[in-house]
Amino acid sequence: MKKLIILKHLNFMAFLALLLSACHSKEAAVTAEAAAPVTPVQVSGIGKTALSDYLEINAVSAYLQKSYVKANINGYIQSVNAVIGKQVSGHEILFSLVTKEARAIGNTVNQLDPAFKFSGVSRIRADQSGFISEVSHQKGDYVQDGEALAVIINQNSLVFLLDLPYEFRNLLSINKTIELSLPDGEKLKGTLGGSLPAVDSAGQTQRIIIHVQPGHNIPENLIAKVKLIKTSRPNAQILPKSAVLSNETEDQFWVMKIINDSTAVKVLVKKGIENDNSIEILSPVFGTGDRFVITGNYGIADTAKVKILK
Repeated sequence: MKKLIILKHLNFMAFLALLLSACHSKEAAVTAEAAAPVTPVQVSGIGKTALSDYLEINAVSAYLQKSYVKANINGYIQSVNAVIGKQVSGHEILFSLVTKEARAIGNTVNQLDPAFKFSGVSRIRADQSGFISEVSHQKGDYVQDGEALAVIINQNSLVFLLDLPYEFRNLLSINKTIELSLPDGEKLKGTLGGSLPAVDSAGQTQRIIIHVQPGHNIPENLIAKVKLIKTSRPNAQILPKSAVLSNETEDQFWVMKIINDSTAVKVLVKKGIENDNSIEILSPVFGTGDRFVITGNYGIADTAKVKILK
């Protein structure tokens, strides 16, 4: 009888100890759960928009048509009406030349015979309208017949020359109209013209002509940036760039998706086109109500506890 009482007492003590241990484990679990870190985050939804991938190349301005104003006699330049940068019209007088014989004898012949009307002066006119880019001689210079005096640039012959790598020639068929960005921020609309039938042997680039109509003078050799569309998506599924994370080798990408206002889970994604601000998500397809962490997502684990900041 005494042994039975002792055995029951021991069993009761063991049960009590087991109960206390269970309570302590539950309290520890609750404490651990309460102590789990909560990361403050900001979230964003999925977007739908047209997205394009571009190839950016430099293009240089050039004037294809230049007119050379030349002397038509041997003689001295008597007057100059040509100034660099000046806008001139067709047949405008730019230079007056006098032969050395006329300069030597002066008006003597006319004094002997007024009906002769000898002057020895020749006036050189502009062959076309444009603006003067170069003046080679000044008043008093002696020039020979056929010598260049000035250069007139035809404003309507302005183009931009694009040196396109030959492997990207297929882009020309989808880029008939393109945009050029000038260094001062001005945007010009251009249309692709012809291409020169030669390739640079060193760079393997082919020169493409881009026609523009700026409405004002543009200096020659100005460098503009040209964007050629490589791929275009009319209704791409996009997220901000900050929402997409990757591993060190950048062969795996994922986002942190909010599932119940306090938990973020890791979802692997396949990305497509990206620009300065957005990345296209090719798969999986998300719903319009889905939310994704855009700040505070770096380094957090799968099923992380988060607090959404307003």
